[in-house]
Amino acid sequence: MKKTDPEYKQILTDIEYRVTREAATERPFTGKYWDHWTQGKYSCVCCGTPLFLSSTKFDAGCGWPSYNAPQEESVIKEIRDTSHGMIRTEVRCANCDAHLGHVFDDGPLPTGLRYCINSASLNFEPSDNAQNAHKPD
Repeated sequence: MKKTDPEYKQILTDIEYRVTREAATERPFTGKYWDHWTQGKYSCVCCGTPLFLSSTKFDAGCGWPSYNAPQEESVIKEIRDTSHGMIRTEVRCANCDAHLGHVFDDGPLPTGLRYCINSASLNFEPSDNAQNAHKPD
């Protein structure tokens, strides 16, 4: 069930609302998950859809959480974005249309993709055996 803008404003913080509903971007190196390495899953802050697994997260050095694949292809949708004088591919939640970030073709193997995602669009749930891991090598 989709929520209205006033409903989203009630349940989201200001930055979560601006990112997910207005396609804003949080400043690099400021989000809660850019340097977060605990095992678990990252879900949409608006609807709870599981989006990314910690096993696909890598340090891209860009200041935003980066993943080389979504949990399942069907949980995201990609849209051509020509804003700000660039041609990019925007990533949105397929369930609630929340803006998540962008995907680029400069990621690691096996996909070669970098899903550059705003922390403000995500919630994290640790796995049952989660450890506070350090950044992967």
